[in-house]
Amino acid sequence: MKSLAGKIAVVAGGTRGAGRAIAVSLGEAGATVYVTGRSVRGSLSDIGRSETIDETAEMIQARGGTAFPIRVDHTEESEVVALFERVKQEQGRLDILVNDIWGGESLVDWTKPFWEHSLAKGLLVQERAVRTHMVTSYYAAQLMVENKQGLILEITDGVSYDYRGNLYYSLAKISNIHLAQAMAADLRPHGVAALSLTPGFLRSEEMLEHFGVTEANWQEGAKKDPNFIASETPYYIGRAVVALASDPNVFEKTGGTYSTWGLSEVYDFTDLDGTRPHWGRHYAEHVAKA
Repeated sequence: MKSLAGKIAVVAGGTRGAGRAIAVSLGEAGATVYVTGRSVRGSLSDIGRSETIDETAEMIQARGGTAFPIRVDHTEESEVVALFERVKQEQGRLDILVNDIWGGESLVDWTKPFWEHSLAKGLLVQERAVRTHMVTSYYAAQLMVENKQGLILEITDGVSYDYRGNLYYSLAKISNIHLAQAMAADLRPHGVAALSLTPGFLRSEEMLEHFGVTEANWQEGAKKDPNFIASETPYYIGRAVVALASDPNVFEKTGGTYSTWGLSEVYDFTDLDGTRPHWGRHYAEHVAKA
């Protein structure tokens, strides 16, 4: 019996990277997955990458799962409303929401302090990576409160409120953490859990290309950046999400901030190669002390 058989999930931002792997992992575990994003075949987003939500859905289906790719621009409230109206009409409920909308790849300039950075791009990061999460959760929570159960996961970067090297990036990722904490407080009386989750150094499609490697020879990327040796596949966070969503006591974690490396020790899962990358330990020993 698959651990999430019969569950209904929405993965907002499931086009590539962590979002794609989370969607595939949920589908493989038996959940019916609605995969949203802006890139579909024949119409890619301004990110300019080739991955589409159609491919994500096909990956789920190839593993025996059920998936519905729905093009949604989560900055457009009407499209978000239509998404959840469809979920309610077709399924009658929602069990899991994963907020992984980002879209800031080309907007953050890591070389400039905030007052020299493009303000327009900095504010667009907040629009895409914070406001979208707020709008999506607003409508998802209504379905969950109706049924007195559900899980909202905010995918972020980091487990603390520490500065992350760029004001606009930091503000977005820390906002995701606080969104989970604040939503958890409001949702607690209704039996709905909300928490935030971070991967470590993620070997996404974009990162593999950046280092000029593939998943087959990814270790070669450490020649360019030694910290890459502590990286993890997107499926590590996919397995973390499945573990949380399958936990009958997940409500005990509501409001908290969690990591792939921490949860791997709690739920006893590994990355695809059977290892347990621990970015937290690597960061403390090799990055923070540098």
